[in-house]
Amino acid sequence: MRIVKKTHSCVRLEKDGQTLVIDPGGFSEQDAALGADAVLVTHEHPDHFDEGRLRAALEANPAAEIWTLRSVADQVAAAFPGRVHTVGHGDTFTAAGFDVQVHGELHAVIHPDIPRITNVGYLVDGSLFHPGDALTVPDRPVDTLMLPVHAPWNKISEVIDYVREVRPRRAIDVHDAYLADIARPIYDRQIGGLGGAEHGRLAPGESEDL
Repeated sequence: MRIVKKTHSCVRLEKDGQTLVIDPGGFSEQDAALGADAVLVTHEHPDHFDEGRLRAALEANPAAEIWTLRSVADQVAAAFPGRVHTVGHGDTFTAAGFDVQVHGELHAVIHPDIPRITNVGYLVDGSLFHPGDALTVPDRPVDTLMLPVHAPWNKISEVIDYVREVRPRRAIDVHDAYLADIARPIYDRQIGGLGGAEHGRLAPGESEDL
């Protein structure tokens, strides 16, 4: 499996000539989902779900499909009948040749006064886990954790403890568009030194074989 990092929380996974895209939101590149055979969306917030990017991907590839939770599916299903699938915690499915398991139910708490929305994470091929906007711990081992490193709902101690709890072989930053370049060395040093796992990040457009 090859991972291609896009801006913020969007990643492209490539295997055997097929492409799976996770969370092509409003901060990611306009073409982040183009060429996808399948798209997964973790929740409805605009930095993870952009309807225009999804529509462009499904219109460019008539065979492309979307798997997501109901709050997103309800917004796009009518335009693409039979191609939008609603999933929730505990579901398993195959998308573009990737085996996917769904973990989690709720977005992390931003503030007690803000109602929590639904959020799901995806474990792909039993190896790579993208939690969306939550610190969900799957009930099985994770090799590569896509780590939401900086968000309105977290602090670095929680990020470090999350890595410790999931215990991946490696953690790769996502949800990083808010993080200023001047702060990145601090985050790299603390997460890498205290998390107990190999920690790295990819610039938008960079790729790596997993």
